[in-house]
Amino acid sequence: MKAILVSKENNEAKFTMEFTAEEFESAQIQVYKETKDQFQINGFRKGKAPRSIIEKTYGEGVFFEEAINNMFQEAYPEALDQLDLEPIASPKADFSEIAKGKGFTVTITVAVEPEFEVKDYMGVKVEKVVNEVSDEDINKELEALQNRNARIVSVDREAKIGDTVILDYAGFVGEEQFAGGTADGQELVLGSGMFIPGFEEQLVGTKAGDKKDVEVTFPEQYQAEELAGKDAVFHCLVHEVKEKQLPELDDDFAQDVSEFDTLEELKNDTKERLTKYAEQAAETDMKEAIIDKICEANEVEIPASMIDEEVQKMTQELNQQLQYQGLSLDQYLQFTNSDLASFQEQVKPDAEKRVKSRLILDNIVRIEGIEVTDEDVDEELNMLGAQYQMDAAKVREIMGERELKYIRKDVQTRKLVDKLFENAKLVAPKKKKEDK
Repeated sequence: MKAILVSKENNEAKFTMEFTAEEFESAQIQVYKETKDQFQINGFRKGKAPRSIIEKTYGEGVFFEEAINNMFQEAYPEALDQLDLEPIASPKADFSEIAKGKGFTVTITVAVEPEFEVKDYMGVKVEKVVNEVSDEDINKELEALQNRNARIVSVDREAKIGDTVILDYAGFVGEEQFAGGTADGQELVLGSGMFIPGFEEQLVGTKAGDKKDVEVTFPEQYQAEELAGKDAVFHCLVHEVKEKQLPELDDDFAQDVSEFDTLEELKNDTKERLTKYAEQAAETDMKEAIIDKICEANEVEIPASMIDEEVQKMTQELNQQLQYQGLSLDQYLQFTNSDLASFQEQVKPDAEKRVKSRLILDNIVRIEGIEVTDEDVDEELNMLGAQYQMDAAKVREIMGERELKYIRKDVQTRKLVDKLFENAKLVAPKKKKEDK
């Protein structure tokens, strides 16, 4: 296949893909091999009829459409790579005359990323961000470590917020027990908000062996529509009350949870680690500020199709995040008293901002000639392999060439942002009036 650029203007590219007669013939042979079992020809066992007989029976173009589709699917991405084009919509394809024994040409017209001149991107002035680690931050981190190593023990007293109760319950609406409202040996942390509003608070003050009728009203936007807005009662039997017992913050604790011998050493290590995270977060904030400044300094006419595509992408991202939490997009929209059209209209400004920054950075990458070496890609694959406990070669195999292209582009963008940060002018933040 030979790709030739015809024109590129007004955010639209036109190019041709020329296929030889030999390429067309090879594609038809492949389709014949893959589909010959689908043809039943008198005098031949299924799948044994020669290609010429099938073509004589069904017409010489019987394999044309699928062969052309296969050729297009493979050649189109190759042509985009060869011509360095970034399409933002589906292509329009016009085919020359198709005939047996002849090559053909496909003329492609497709909307592409807009080209523009980027200005004022080096030496951007941004306020220096300094995130300091306080004693309170260190204490919170140690408290979190305490909680992760806490013991949950049974207690002979009334339950309070923060306790865990083990209970059986059965839910009724009126006299009818409803599906999904029954459990035995359920663990529930009071105050966790895991159950519907009002349920957990009514178990405060109960003890092991207590029976308690918990009366609640289901939210109007509850996921089970047959229960939404209805009054219900849960007949509960408390089996056990447990409390969380935290270990003492001392040298023994440090030895149990870390490689350090003393609490002081653990505190120092915690401070170093939090300081490193704080510095990384500060650098990220400054880099984002640099990109924002560059975007403010440059006007870009963004095709509506690019914004719409980004909105769809953001919708898919939210849907995936919700699925990890056991929710659906429809449930989320119900909870937020919204609908898909309203949500997508709401995220449109963010989608436009994301597209604009991506276009601007892509243009600067070209201007600056930012290159990515094979070693850069290997380093990225090694990090991904370590993250997923997988050999880097296996990661490369799973990803394939197209995903590797995205990896390369991500690395390229990061290298550019690092360069912009290195050349930025960091200025002290303006003092508030009360600090003067």
